[in-house]
Amino acid sequence: MNKKAEAFKSYLEEKNIKVFEVEELEGDNQQTTVFRSHITTKGQQLPVIVILDESIFALVRVQISPSALTDSNQLELLKIINEESAAYKPFKLYLNKDGDLMLDVCLVIEDKLKGDTVYTMFSLIIDYLDNNYRKFMKCIWQGD
Repeated sequence: MNKKAEAFKSYLEEKNIKVFEVEELEGDNQQTTVFRSHITTKGQQLPVIVILDESIFALVRVQISPSALTDSNQLELLKIINEESAAYKPFKLYLNKDGDLMLDVCLVIEDKLKGDTVYTMFSLIIDYLDNNYRKFMKCIWQGD
């Protein structure tokens, strides 16, 4: 396990946070460790992962909606994603190759990972989603 992952795992143990499953990727030259959990917004549980490796980055990724992109919502959804990504500095929204709506937060960890820094991002993400989830889903469901 890489040093950042060890530090985050120790932080979780110290704070008695037991909502993450830990997976060390086999044969990965960056010694990537993935912490899997979920966050809840508007009654929905959204998958979230924290990706820690030997680079200077830490990534928090949330799947807002699987299979979000359709022919009928494409223009409006891309417009919303672009506007939101431009307006909110810490978050970048995008559609992955499967058309899932994703939110990424990339943190630069120059020295030592501080668990509070990563965990604070969860509060910001939850607050953001509490205020914007319905807007995304309204657009996504318009094509159904």
